[in-house]
Amino acid sequence: MTGPIRPSRPRQAEQPVRQESLRSINLELVFRQILGAAQPISRTELAAVTGLTRPTITRIVDDLLGGRLVTETGLAHDGRAGRPRVGLTVSDRGPAGLGLDIRADGLAACVVDLTGTVRHLAFAPASYADRGAPAVLADLAGMADAAVRAVAAEDLAVVTATLAVPGPVDAGLVRSAPALGWRNADAGALLRAATRHLDLPIAVDNEANLAALGELYATHHTLDSFVYVSGGLGIGAGIVLDGRLMRGSRGWSGELGHVTVHPDGKPCPCGSRGCLQTYASLAAILGAEPAPPGTTPDAEITARADAGHPDTLAALDVAGTALGVALADMLNILDIGSVLLGGSFSLLASWLTANARAEIDQRVLTTDWAPVTVRPALLGPDAAVIGAALTSIDQVRQQPAGWLSRRSGRSGASRPRQPAKPSG
Repeated sequence: MTGPIRPSRPRQAEQPVRQESLRSINLELVFRQILGAAQPISRTELAAVTGLTRPTITRIVDDLLGGRLVTETGLAHDGRAGRPRVGLTVSDRGPAGLGLDIRADGLAACVVDLTGTVRHLAFAPASYADRGAPAVLADLAGMADAAVRAVAAEDLAVVTATLAVPGPVDAGLVRSAPALGWRNADAGALLRAATRHLDLPIAVDNEANLAALGELYATHHTLDSFVYVSGGLGIGAGIVLDGRLMRGSRGWSGELGHVTVHPDGKPCPCGSRGCLQTYASLAAILGAEPAPPGTTPDAEITARADAGHPDTLAALDVAGTALGVALADMLNILDIGSVLLGGSFSLLASWLTANARAEIDQRVLTTDWAPVTVRPALLGPDAAVIGAALTSIDQVRQQPAGWLSRRSGRSGASRPRQPAKPSG
């Protein structure tokens, strides 16, 4: 006779809801209604859909207006007779999120506002040869400073930043980024030190994960299960299942570039052999002829392919085949029906897709009755930096009470934070 079956996790002790918690819950409830409204929504409508009293709605809306999270705009017509009511909508002024990205062809910075609109997008070509993490992140800090200044002129205040990096991350520590030559680089601490004058909370995440979130936002959750493949400095995958990013138990899922496609194949910088990275990365496609100075790797590959360069076309065939082999294993395990080619792969999709799809069709068990879609990502090479910026501002969208609390605790919070002016 077996013993009693117990739940896998102990039930947490029930805690009474304190008054302050209740205020936060109600505020987030009201803000979610405004976020989700297809058109400006009135205070009367908010009271009706939330069940809160008019005085409570008035108090919450005043807080949201004071925090520049919402704005009064036009009139809300509720379909009933009488005078139209003042409408409320999400503010495109006030808090904004900053995204930073280390790409194969350079560095990128992006700012989005609360509505999810891109308000600033900048790119700077960069080379990483013989440059350590401090130098690269110092360059990114300069781009962050310029971004904060640019949007401050539009009455936006950057309140948090997220850095996208090509490798697994552990609490801001980049454990391994072979393409950059980084191992156990504390990117979070280095970037915080370089942007100390901006006084921004900084998070660090894998670029493929952030790009997948960017694509999820861009499709407005109409595509809620897919594998996003990022081709750039490395090859990574962001896995979205039922609208949720699957990070793995330690947050290191999606290292597609180090899936073995040839057990006795080429040596990989990671220490293994036959990794996808050694056949389908930009460096592998370029081969013995790297991109000349001033030309990005993906642009050089595209130019050679368009010109019919036989070695490049052969390398692209090999890359597409290897990519399909690696993806087939992943799709057999995960049962996902869509693959998005992102990063530099979005620009090379014309040459990669056919071979990748052929391998998937041959190797994935379910394709006879459930074909897999393979297509370029919507956001192209900018997916990671846009996803990073959206992730930053999403913290405010998810926890508006926390933002209001932080804002009220800062001196001079009624105006957007201005970055320190450089000396000289």
